[in-house]
Amino acid sequence: MSLRIGHGIDVHRLVSGRPLLLGCVHVPYERGLAGHSDGDAVVHALCDALLGAAGLGDMGDHFPSSAERWRDTPGSAFLGAVAAMLREHDLRVVSVQVVAIAEQPRLSGHLDAMAIACAGALGVDRSLLQVTATTSDGMGFAGRSEGIAASAVALLDSAT
Repeated sequence: MSLRIGHGIDVHRLVSGRPLLLGCVHVPYERGLAGHSDGDAVVHALCDALLGAAGLGDMGDHFPSSAERWRDTPGSAFLGAVAAMLREHDLRVVSVQVVAIAEQPRLSGHLDAMAIACAGALGVDRSLLQVTATTSDGMGFAGRSEGIAASAVALLDSAT
């Protein structure tokens, strides 16, 4: 058994004219996250944590925003692709936690749905994946509701 840990962080601006997608879930709000893909900061941080733990780089290496094929790609597709990479390298998810940082909208009513959706897209048991949220108490870009950040930590196990 070989345990590996990874950490991922992602940040996106809130903009008008886009739906807000976080953790593969539509969150009702008047603005969404800017991005080449769906802007899902929760998923992007999660993917970077998983890829980092696997020693496989980050999202920019596998899904560059310079590639038109990734435009408007949903977070579930990224998680599915990362899950396939983990299987390819005989790695399994032991535990994952993602923290979304947003002043508005309040995310507490959506966290369980996010965890269920992300776990489903990864093909892992829901009990292995936790999504939580916090505010920045009015400080910084998140506190001014200019954007949303996410931080994720992933623990993987390798049989090799």
